[in-house]
Amino acid sequence: MPIYEYRCLKCGHQFEKLQSISDHAVKKCEKCGARVTRLFHPVAIHFKGSGFYSTDYGKKSTPRDKSEEKPKKKSKDQKKKAAAGSE
Repeated sequence: MPIYEYRCLKCGHQFEKLQSISDHAVKKCEKCGARVTRLFHPVAIHFKGSGFYSTDYGKKSTPRDKSEEKPKKKSKDQKKKAAAGSE
């Protein structure tokens, strides 16, 4: 059963009530008997994982300059082509 939070419009008293979804909302304050309103609070939601925007939860690494990159090693095929082209 959910817990609902209410606030009195006259005295400002806040209280919680454990109610079934089918129960009627509380209409009067426990202390002064004035009208109350139900409070709603936003829920924190985190979308993580693949399929979401990369800007939301990007990698924490810093971008590297191209001058800092290591030279790529040549594969066997590239070495053969280079050797065949120099002959």
